[in-house]
This record gives sequence, structure tokens and C-alpha cells, in this order.
Amino acid sequence: MTRGQDAVRRLAWQSKPSTPLCRTCLSALQTRLASASTSASPIETAPIEPSPSNAAPPPLTSSQSHATRYKIKACVLLSRPPLLTRTLTPFEKSFFLYQRRLNERLALPFTRYFYYQRGTPGDVEWKRKIKERKTPARDIGVYNAYGTEGWNDEVLVGDSTSEPGEQVERLLRDAEVESKEGDVVKKEVVERPMPRVSEADRIGDLRSLDRRLERTVYLVVKTPEGGWGVSGGGVGEEGEFAYGLSFACLDYVWGAERVIVQTGGVNMNTWVVGNMPIGHHVLNYPRAIVNKDKGTELRGEKIFFMKARILAGQANLKDNKFGTEDFQWLSKEEIQKAFHPRDWNAVKNILPER
Repeated sequence: MTRGQDAVRRLAWQSKPSTPLCRTCLSALQTRLASASTSASPIETAPIEPSPSNAAPPPLTSSQSHATRYKIKACVLLSRPPLLTRTLTPFEKSFFLYQRRLNERLALPFTRYFYYQRGTPGDVEWKRKIKERKTPARDIGVYNAYGTEGWNDEVLVGDSTSEPGEQVERLLRDAEVESKEGDVVKKEVVERPMPRVSEADRIGDLRSLDRRLERTVYLVVKTPEGGWGVSGGGVGEEGEFAYGLSFACLDYVWGAERVIVQTGGVNMNTWVVGNMPIGHHVLNYPRAIVNKDKGTELRGEKIFFMKARILAGQANLKDNKFGTEDFQWLSKEEIQKAFHPRDWNAVKNILPER
């Protein structure tokens, strides 16, 4: 055995006397020792006596004498999905109008007798309305392809033809039916569609589910401390907090369902989407909570966010078991303003933009 191999084995025995070295590790240590000996003068190493295996370990500190644990909690992101399609962008409005007008131009001449039989009430109504709109389409502007201005079919700057509100008004005027009673002409008014802006949006009712119909809104609750957050509780049996991470996925689902009932009551028809959490957050306490009887040290909370949908009903905080004082249905931008920055950072990446 060479001097280098002997030094390597003594260093290995000094670090871990009970761990045998494989040939690969021995070769790597020998290479490192040889490279160090070429750049510096040789150092004589004295043999080091290995420590006995039955030596007493060093005493544990107060923080090491207890098993570290985290409280496992299931928080519910209860949401109502969008009820309306989103408002079109200016480009989408212009492109939609362009496609409609192009389709109408390619369909000229319009064969009305394919759709209306001669002499029928539908044919008579068609003849009356075509004099006003001068085009088969009802909501894309007035255009006469056979007149002297047939070449001029571009939409001018500032024209409101592509606006959905203007198109709705034209459709309503076109749907009016005239009836004659002697010499009096009466028009039957058509029922208007519901507006996209609800009454809850106009009065600023944050507790209504009929607000922000184009966006996803989430149930947020006001805690006894005065802050806003999502409802959550410990995973395990009712009234208990479970410690550790050895839980099946159904424990989170059952915990989420229990939290929904204990927070918002039984008048909500909800559905927990999937068995897996969609997010995770670790909250460390400023000071650990030591339980000397159980020999545990509670360091903080591990929060798992579960996704849920509300199908019908409304939250009722009358008999809630978490001391919740108020609730609101907020969108993502409103949640950012209401939440503490720490809580917002925990949920901002799992909330969809719409």
C-alpha cells in the first residue's frame, strides 16, 4: 500500500469510521490528496484514534428535545364561474363586423324567395323592412350594392356600427311588428334583453352573487381579527386538528366540505372540484408552541387550498363555527386589495385571470 492510499484510508476512518469506502470513492480521495500534495509541502498526519461506538451523544437542546410538527389545514377557494362571455376588444369588434359584411357582399344578390314564399305575411314584412335597412343584414349598417355609392362600403372612423349596444338597438327596431287598426298603425314593442351590468354592480353590493357576471368571484370571509381571507380549518375529525402529513386525498376533500358547511351554512349547493389540492402554503409562527405532555413542538401551519364551485344558494354566517363576521364575493383584483400581502402571495398564482 502506498503512502497516499494509507493517508486516504486514515482520513476516511477519521470522518466516518464505520462506513466502508468503495473503490470509486477511494480513488477520488486519493486523486484529491495527490493534487494537494503537489501544490504544498507534505504534511505528516498522526494516527487518530476512532471514537468508541458506545460513546454518549451530545445533549439535545430545548428545541431538539421535541418533535417538530405543523398543523395541517384545508382552505377552500369557493368560486362562482363567469355567467357571461367577456366584452370584446376593439379589434375583435372590428373583425367580427368585417366578417359579417364580407359574408353579406358575397351572398349578393339575395334570393328572398328561397326563404319567403310569395304573398305570405313573411314576404310582406320583408318588403316593408328592406326599404328601411336596404340590406339583408339587420345589424351591420345600411348598404346598397346597386346604387351609385356601391363602391363605398368602408366603415368610417368613429362609426358605432361595430358596437354591441348599437347592434342590439338595430335588432330591436327591426323586430318590431306593425299592426293596423283602421287608420291607426301600432308597433308591438319587443322585450329588451337583460343588461350586462347587474343591479348589484350599480349599487355596489359585494355580497351578491349577481355581480361581476363576466368574471370569476370568490368567497372571502372576515376573521375575528378583522382581516379578510378564505375559509379554512384543520384536517381530521370535527373539532380536532391533525398533525403530520400521512393523510389520504379524501381527507382534504372531507375537510373542505366540512369547512364550507361550518362557514357558510347548509343553504349552499357546492361541489369540491377534484381530490387534489391546487395550491400549498407554509405559514411559520413567530414562536413555536411546545406541548410538553405530547412532546411536540408546533412550528406553524401547512395550508392546502382546495377548489370548489357554488351551484346555487348563498352563504349564511348565522351559525358559523369560526367566528366569521362578514363575507364578500370578490374578483381577483379585488382580492389583491383586500388581502394581506402575505395571504395574497399565497393565492395569486392559483387564481385564474378571468
